[in-house]
Amino acid sequence: EKQVFQLRAHMYQARSLFAADSSGLSDPFARVFFISQSQCTEVLNETLCPTWDQLLVFDNVELYGEAHEMRDDPPIIVIEIYDQDTVGKADFMGRTFAKPVVKMSDEHYCPPRFPPQLEYYQIYRGNSTAGDLLAAFELLQIGPGGKSDLPPVDGPTDMDRGPILPVPLGIRPVLSKYRVEVIALGHQVFTLSVVQGRRACLLTSHSPHPALDNQHTFASQDLPENELLHPPLNIRVVDCRAFGRYTLVGSHAVSSLRKFIYRPPDKKAQHWNMTG
Repeated sequence: EKQVFQLRAHMYQARSLFAADSSGLSDPFARVFFISQSQCTEVLNETLCPTWDQLLVFDNVELYGEAHEMRDDPPIIVIEIYDQDTVGKADFMGRTFAKPVVKMSDEHYCPPRFPPQLEYYQIYRGNSTAGDLLAAFELLQIGPGGKSDLPPVDGPTDMDRGPILPVPLGIRPVLSKYRVEVIALGHQVFTLSVVQGRRACLLTSHSPHPALDNQHTFASQDLPENELLHPPLNIRVVDCRAFGRYTLVGSHAVSSLRKFIYRPPDKKAQHWNMTG
């Protein structure tokens, strides 16, 4: 028996991806395969932790089988990560698999199953781990009423992104403003990136004794309130060469920012403790 569905792939973020370029970074995009269809996210340049924040919609997906089989054991989704090169074909960076949460046409779109929550999926490159994908997948059956019966895509709009749909509200994480502060000692050029590979700060030192230098800088970033969803802090040290060239010396990733988080004291609680 033929069943018709719509697949929604909520591709929010990846972290700790494979460095495919000599710069120690990559230009990653994700390709999602389901049955006979595939779609790609946009390419984000120079990052190992891309935040695509993109919804991919697969319409008119035809599956054959009993309805209860579709709900309990849906087909596997394949997600592959690639590095986009300016010349030649894209380089394969890793692969992961996922199963969507299935909603039949006679079911209500409500908790606890819907909307689906973002999950981490381990990315593999051969037998080695190659990062994590933060995403959610839902397979919605199209009933007699057609697509009009499907739950609406409720999310923010961004006119600058054109036809690209962001991950809807209720699935995307709640963001808060964070201030990332760095004190650097040492090498000539230090680059810090948090979220989407943005170069948040650049510290330079031309002293004959760079190890004695103490340079402080900061940058503001929107990060999820849920600390488990924070991307790693990527640090690269590069050597300045002639004609504006940079050569990678080394890199390091701080996988968790939890121990570095400072929260200002609650003034109301302080006042209560002093007066109570």
